[in-house]
Amino acid sequence: MFAVVRLRGEVNLRPEIKDTLAMLHIHRVNHCAVVKEDPHFRGMIQKVKDYVAWGEVDDDTLALLLERRGRLSKNRRLTDVFLKEKGYGSFKELAAAVSSGSTNLKDLGIKPIFRLHPARKGLRTTKKTAKQGGDLGFRQDLADLIKKMR
Repeated sequence: MFAVVRLRGEVNLRPEIKDTLAMLHIHRVNHCAVVKEDPHFRGMIQKVKDYVAWGEVDDDTLALLLERRGRLSKNRRLTDVFLKEKGYGSFKELAAAVSSGSTNLKDLGIKPIFRLHPARKGLRTTKKTAKQGGDLGFRQDLADLIKKMR
């Protein structure tokens, strides 16, 4: 699974980039989407790489996102009671099931978008890639960024 976090806004945004961000369901800055690792999503991420940070997400980070930022319809919080109704004992079990592909967030009624806070202590820069010392593009340490934005 990949997590995609939008870090830049819409000013002077080309229409095809805006459409791709809409297809990924990340309409606003500091929104995060969790997507499958397949060629279609890889191509979409490659197209918007100058506006997002992305990387592989592990089960612990996905469980943290679900616990703190998971929402149901009508903006209700994701609770332990709801998980037990669906047959999961904890957020880690649900995260393991989602990352293995045996279930899908949308099928469970969980919104696939996580609205995050701005990063605590700020970002380095949203003009450079992670290799150049910034925050954009592919990141090995995306879990650290998500934990800063929890």
